[in-house]
Amino acid sequence: MLLNVHVKNLALIEDVDVCFDEGLNILSGETGAGKSIILGSINIALGHKAPKEMVRDGAEYGLAELVFSVDDEDTKKYLKEAGVSFDDGDDVIISRKIVNGRSIIKINGETFSVGELKNIAGYLINIHGQHDSETLLHRNKHLEILDEYGGEDIAILKNDLKFLYDSYKELNEKLDDFQMDEEERLREMSLLEFQIEEITDANLTVGEDDALEERFKFMSNALKIANVLSEIHETVGGNGALGNIGKSVKEIGQIVDYDSNLVQIQNQLFDLEAICSDVERDLSSYINKLSFDEEETMEVSKRLDLINRFKAKYGNTIEKIKTFAIKSEERLSVLQNFGEEREKLINDIENIKKEYFKTAAKLTEARKEKAEVFAGRLIEALTELNFMEVRFEVKFEDASDMTAKGMDVVEFMISTNTGESIKPLAEIASGGELSRIMLGLKSIMADKDRIGTMIFDEIDSGISGRTAQKVSERLQVLSKEHQIICITHLPQIAAMADNHYLIEKNVKNGKTVTEITGLSEDESVKELARMLGGMEITENVLANAREMKAFAKSKK
Repeated sequence: MLLNVHVKNLALIEDVDVCFDEGLNILSGETGAGKSIILGSINIALGHKAPKEMVRDGAEYGLAELVFSVDDEDTKKYLKEAGVSFDDGDDVIISRKIVNGRSIIKINGETFSVGELKNIAGYLINIHGQHDSETLLHRNKHLEILDEYGGEDIAILKNDLKFLYDSYKELNEKLDDFQMDEEERLREMSLLEFQIEEITDANLTVGEDDALEERFKFMSNALKIANVLSEIHETVGGNGALGNIGKSVKEIGQIVDYDSNLVQIQNQLFDLEAICSDVERDLSSYINKLSFDEEETMEVSKRLDLINRFKAKYGNTIEKIKTFAIKSEERLSVLQNFGEEREKLINDIENIKKEYFKTAAKLTEARKEKAEVFAGRLIEALTELNFMEVRFEVKFEDASDMTAKGMDVVEFMISTNTGESIKPLAEIASGGELSRIMLGLKSIMADKDRIGTMIFDEIDSGISGRTAQKVSERLQVLSKEHQIICITHLPQIAAMADNHYLIEKNVKNGKTVTEITGLSEDESVKELARMLGGMEITENVLANAREMKAFAKSKK
């Protein structure tokens, strides 16, 4: 559920903070008051495009922040998998700050990308505008809607079918490799045999290249190492530090008996002498063993050249070179048994194809069963939305080719008036009818998803009178299962509000700002009167508004 919307410095909004509640939340106001700005700000918070010109003139930044409460454990699980942390309670706080045209997105204090935000928002809220109704005109969306209604039963079959389809495509791509003549086959076999033999004869071992590099680096610098160590040996040895320290040890031995405090210094000199002696001995041993073998250097260099040449040809590591050899042996085996392998692959393709069509038939049958229930429930919902003589069917056709979604092409067919033949939805539905059809769809699919909040904008487009009353009643029913936020200009819908908010435009400090205010019962009646009566609100109009509010309550 959406608990709070906080918007700052976006378009005409200077600072708006509004709390929503359960049930049906209605937003109303004069034309041009900024209803679209409120919805636009929510969309920005949910990852929609945020142009820098949206930030108010003179403001350093724009902010859109939403606070959701999530009590559904499955939804929580999805959100956690998407990276949302729940350190304290059930709240999800989405914050999007726009500074100099750049967005800073945080969810529960952690930074997310726009793409990640959109994915997370999909679990929390569903926003329906006029554009969403127009998607019903696209036939390719109809199968998607039907499958969504079908739920887990359809999803399992679709997953099975997609696996078979992907396997079928993969095998067909392999079959392309068998489209060669005998000369090509022999030529490739010859190349593979050479490559396999070359790699096998090289007898490479993992880590060998690193060891050789280290050895070559040492051998290439052996002379320099010898010279430097000889200088150090001379500095540390008997003619250098060791000799001088030894002399100092003898000298302090002559006076140590005169002052006990000199014992500590004597011991330190003993330690120094021992250290220098160890260093001198280790240096001598290292220098004596140090050898410069030009022949070995050449061998190491030659081996490194071979490995680097193989890396350029077969892979940039010894592991990849060995993998190349294994795959080459597998390919060679296929080419050596070309006919048998090709026949086996063709049989595998045919078996996968049979399994695909078998599963596709099950999916089609399941879809048709769901489609009957779907059509029946939608007709009931549309009848309640004042489609008095509505007929609705889901038309099935066979797809011309195999697809990952099956072999079905579906189209929604409808007749909304007595005596009219049933036709494709795209051919007959008006804007107002589309909005109601979409509302009907949302209402029958409400129990198919776990989204807590639904926002409707322009759901009242092209309707009035009795139809508007029916839409308000359907919204109220839907609000029992979902939190509904609806922007409307119709009093019949506004009267049904559990929570009513007024959006209005005012002038503050010489600037126009949009504000939103929660209305009391009496204030809601006055807003209904404004919607009914226009400029002049008479006692009759107020009485009408009170009657409309009372009637709405009787329908809850």
